[in-house]
Amino acid sequence: MQPKETPPDGYADVRVVAASPEVARRVAEVLRRCFASTEQRSYPADTEGGTRLELTVDTTSAAEPVRSWLQTSRSPSTDDRRT
Repeated sequence: MQPKETPPDGYADVRVVAASPEVARRVAEVLRRCFASTEQRSYPADTEGGTRLELTVDTTSAAEPVRSWLQTSRSPSTDDRRT
């Protein structure tokens, strides 16, 4: 399922699909420890009992060491490139 619109700059929509709700919740918890996020939304993933969680994370409010990793992993802007 594609999002209806792209999230604002600095935000990412995340979808976690797992066989059990507990596994999906654990992954969402790790993301919430690293980034400010919206409340997760839970849906059945399939008829066999899978779970799909969706949340939006704010990468501008990242905790350390994620913040350091995000800053160093960004592509240089046109102004930052040396010719």
